[in-house]
Amino acid sequence: MEPKEGERVRLRLRTAKADADQVYYIEGEKEAVMKKTASDPYFDYYEHEIAAASDQVLYHFKVKKNKEICQYNRLGPVDEADPEFDFKITPGFYTPDWAKGAVMYQIFTDRFCNGDPDNDVESMEYVYIGKPVYRVKDWGRNPSTMDVGCFYGGDLKGVGDKLDYIQSLGVEAIYLNPVFVSPSNHKYDCQDYEHIDPHFGRIVKDGGKLVDKNGTDNRQAERYVTRAAARENLEASDALFAELVEEIHRRGMKVILDGVFNHCGSFNKWLDAEEIYERSGDYEPGAYLTKDSPYHSFFQFHDDSDEAWPRNRTYDGWWGHDTLPKLNYEGSEKLVKYILNVAKKWISPPYSVDGWRLDVAADLGHTAEYNHTFWQMFRKAVKEVNPEVLILAEHYGDPASWLQGDQWDSIMNYDAFMEPVTWFLTGMEKHSDGYNGALYGDGEAFFGAMNYHMSRMQTNTIFTAMNQLSNHDHSRFLTRTNQIVGRLGNMGPERASEHVKKPVLREAVVIQMTWPGAPTLYYGDEAGVCGWTDPDSRRTYPWGKEDLELIEFHRYMTGIHKRIPALRKGALKPLFAGRHQIAYGRMSGDHQTITVISNRPEPAVMEIPVWQLGITDDMILGRPILTFENGYNAGIVFYRVENGMLKVIMPPYGGAVFVSRPEAFYPVIESRFVGGEEVL
Repeated sequence: MEPKEGERVRLRLRTAKADADQVYYIEGEKEAVMKKTASDPYFDYYEHEIAAASDQVLYHFKVKKNKEICQYNRLGPVDEADPEFDFKITPGFYTPDWAKGAVMYQIFTDRFCNGDPDNDVESMEYVYIGKPVYRVKDWGRNPSTMDVGCFYGGDLKGVGDKLDYIQSLGVEAIYLNPVFVSPSNHKYDCQDYEHIDPHFGRIVKDGGKLVDKNGTDNRQAERYVTRAAARENLEASDALFAELVEEIHRRGMKVILDGVFNHCGSFNKWLDAEEIYERSGDYEPGAYLTKDSPYHSFFQFHDDSDEAWPRNRTYDGWWGHDTLPKLNYEGSEKLVKYILNVAKKWISPPYSVDGWRLDVAADLGHTAEYNHTFWQMFRKAVKEVNPEVLILAEHYGDPASWLQGDQWDSIMNYDAFMEPVTWFLTGMEKHSDGYNGALYGDGEAFFGAMNYHMSRMQTNTIFTAMNQLSNHDHSRFLTRTNQIVGRLGNMGPERASEHVKKPVLREAVVIQMTWPGAPTLYYGDEAGVCGWTDPDSRRTYPWGKEDLELIEFHRYMTGIHKRIPALRKGALKPLFAGRHQIAYGRMSGDHQTITVISNRPEPAVMEIPVWQLGITDDMILGRPILTFENGYNAGIVFYRVENGMLKVIMPPYGGAVFVSRPEAFYPVIESRFVGGEEVL
């Protein structure tokens, strides 16, 4: 619901047929009787119309039957309505339509594909965190525990070379981990926000010394100075990126960049703690080297006396890390303007990127008050350039105060997707750091967690939330299925692949492709990649050694997700919760879907009350997918509904999707019924 100020909004509440004497719309101290406007065999429908004003509207419903009174808000039916969980209408809060339910694909560039070996970081090219960097020549080698200075050579040309593959997965948006100039393989310690890293782009000017194999500083890093700071390389790399985005857009896909604006890196040209830019001779002096630097206000120095320079190491580091200097927004209007211009630059021609993913967004600034102020400025600046740009934040915890229409569009959905799915199907914490047997298989806890955390978001932010099973900061979901607590350092890489359960991953993908939000694949998950948490989750894509059956399964599931409108913007209705079993429906107009999961080691009969979705006995349901222990069935099978119930026999470790009006999505094929099932 995204009304503009002054528009009329019709609200509808559904009750069981003949089960309410009176229904009320409640807004603060005001209440209005709702009018019954329609009925069907199962339900009565009540409506009320309001005008969207300039302010946000908070409301809930009240239902009376005899002497019983029930309140209804974002949590569902409750005895007492807490305004914190009221429904919200925020006039003018628009989130991009293209992102609602969009299939996304996250790429950690260094580990995806090496398209241009000439731009690879060379061993001993420079020193990073006290050691010379290392070029890994064996693409299949697993990451080491201290991995940030090891480079495999993946680059933007590699991404471009694999666009046919990415597109074949049904991907609609590509999210790239940071691609700006940076000394690490992850690039969350930005060196230059204004340019693409030539090690990901093009190196047209090269040469100079490498550092000594035992080097501890960058005084001799001549080749790195040339590669990372020469204007020719930066301009060529920016041009390559523009070409890549243009080709991605030509294919009908979008691009989301990673914006790391809370902190930069000690290599950053504004600070220049490694004296890279001083040696290039083509930049203004960094704040580490002189108090008179034009960037002095960009950082907070704990010792600001004249005697602290040159080489003032007392700058504030994020979480105390001197390699991650925290940016001092409150102390520098110039910095604020600079970062807002960076945000606008990359969404403007010739790059025209479609979204920003914001790293540790809640940490930016020194106070919570300023944090909100900055993101309000950020949204205004970005949306003025292009209202269709998506603003998506990394966030753990309650995001409600940032999702009021004036800051972020949505979030990386840990609390209302990744964690509940992981606990329910595996019992594992998302880093593989713990196991919780009480949450493992608890269907009620699954829906309870989902319901609570989704209640902290508005509907348009739920539809655009990034729903992932894995990413660069957590263990691979397939590894979590082995239910082994551990990390790379104490387990070794091989154990991440031991006793993994591929059918459980398939069940998770069925949930991912049918739950509200934007299903986002982490590169390699679809190919069977395993890995403990960071850095092991950043293994290379296994070109030539992929699990082709698993890839085809992902293609089929993204096809189901994209084909059925209810899976993009449909309402959600839990239908069944048991031990290791759940079922839920999605509804949009005349279309309904049902997702059924039975994560048990034995077959199970399940009876699903599909009448709650408005599905009647004269309707035929189609089942386009059934997963089981040894694979999946992608053929269409038809089911009859009897007495408002869908009765299914679920196989061990099974997942299934059912759709109403299957003829709208699948060609009519002659078939026959066997009992309650129609088999092709």
